[in-house]
Amino acid sequence: MKRFVAVERALRTAAPHALLDAVRAVLIEQYGAQDVELFMADYSLTVLQPVSVLPHTLEPVSVHSSPTGRAFGSQAPYREQLRDGRVRLHLPVSVRGDRLGVLSVTLPESDATPEWESELAEVANVLGYQVIVAERDTDVYLQARRKDRLTLAAEMQWQLLPGRSCSRPEYDLGAQLEPAYAIFGDNFDWSSTVDHLMLYVTNGMGEGIEASLLTNLAINALRNARRAGLSIADQAALADQAVYAHYEGRCYLSVLMFDFDLANGRARVVDAGSPQLLRLRAGVVERVTFDAQLPLGMFEETDYVAQDFDVEPGDRLVFVSDGVHAVADPHGEAYGETALARAIQATRLLPAAEVPRAILRELTGHRGEALAKDDALVVCLDWRGRTPER
Repeated sequence: MKRFVAVERALRTAAPHALLDAVRAVLIEQYGAQDVELFMADYSLTVLQPVSVLPHTLEPVSVHSSPTGRAFGSQAPYREQLRDGRVRLHLPVSVRGDRLGVLSVTLPESDATPEWESELAEVANVLGYQVIVAERDTDVYLQARRKDRLTLAAEMQWQLLPGRSCSRPEYDLGAQLEPAYAIFGDNFDWSSTVDHLMLYVTNGMGEGIEASLLTNLAINALRNARRAGLSIADQAALADQAVYAHYEGRCYLSVLMFDFDLANGRARVVDAGSPQLLRLRAGVVERVTFDAQLPLGMFEETDYVAQDFDVEPGDRLVFVSDGVHAVADPHGEAYGETALARAIQATRLLPAAEVPRAILRELTGHRGEALAKDDALVVCLDWRGRTPER
């Protein structure tokens, strides 16, 4: 316990840009570690990028085919046996279900006991929280997440997001945007309280900076209304007014909005545009439709009406933008509901945080080209609901 307290103190007092140096020094001193590296997941979730700088520069490692990636995917410590008798422990770095990266610690095999592995897993957890706080004051960890340069529009969109995954006893959430380094206007947002989860899935209009500016205006208008305690229908109405006041109908935004009651699984829904919802329940995938209402900002002073929707424990909800269901293959055939249902079935055993990435990989195969012409957004919600003990 004294060792862990020493690590925690070192991280808490370290300069924001020096968290890796601090954790490396204290793990060498307290645990006899021989090597310590921190890897951050890149925006496309294909590689884990090392945070180290010269003279410790390392190559990125694959999320799909490396020991480090195995720990990231499973969200459990992975023990790698090295040829020289040492052991490298790969430890997930996550915050409330949001997967940030992996801390890799090399130890003599005699020291890599289950007790130490458990303590070091907690160290990685504490490190995750410190990284989130440090990102307010340094770009080191944000820079480590990118293997390529982001477009300005993509930079704005990623900074607008709440995270890429989230976990609570009642639900698991995962989301992903593509093309990760050049997205325009698609977006997602969520916020939870003791009794509610609010989720927005946005299908942006236009390209480049203009699309990003439109989405930023709409999402911040929705957040402003939400934080004022307004109902989901009134949130939509106020965001609609904000967008129309600026663009006067020239640009508008499609959004699918949910307000889930965590106690009973009942939701209020506003469908203002083109994002789609598919539900996996008892092994069957079906599309869920709502009464379509006008996109935000299309006309002045639009009134929105919330509908009722129920989810049951075990339901998986998959939300997609039109950059998924409408994307065409080289022969002009749209991906469509049938192919999407197959992809949802094929990924039914994956955790919610892994599903969006897997579906988008399948979509790339259908599209037949590496670079998408439109944004593609997938959000996955696994619903467990609240039991009496929760």
